[in-house]
Amino acid sequence: MKGFKDFIMKGNLVELAVAFIMATAFAAVVTAFTAIIMELVSKAGGVADFSEWEIAGFKTIGPFLTALIAFLLMAFVVYFFVVKPYEAAKARYMAAPEEAAPAEEIELLREIRDSLRARGTI
Repeated sequence: MKGFKDFIMKGNLVELAVAFIMATAFAAVVTAFTAIIMELVSKAGGVADFSEWEIAGFKTIGPFLTALIAFLLMAFVVYFFVVKPYEAAKARYMAAPEEAAPAEEIELLREIRDSLRARGTI
């Protein structure tokens, strides 16, 4: 039972669960935004859903076009409203970390090395 408790309490599992919940909520937002854009397309072009379209007898062209437009809209939303702002914030707030001073043991080893070189031992 302790092993199961340790597994559940691991940070990675909790982070994964939170990410899944957030992704599900974000998917609903993106889907709603896509529906708004598709409605605007329907007002401009007269057709929001291309599922009924047939070209040269191919009945699968319409659903493909609908899925393609929805995908492109979702990719647009994700890129311009998530990726770009994240990259900008990361560049602004995540400055390059300053180099930490070497540990005391490293300094001691360097001094020993330099001393041995000065004597001509190595």
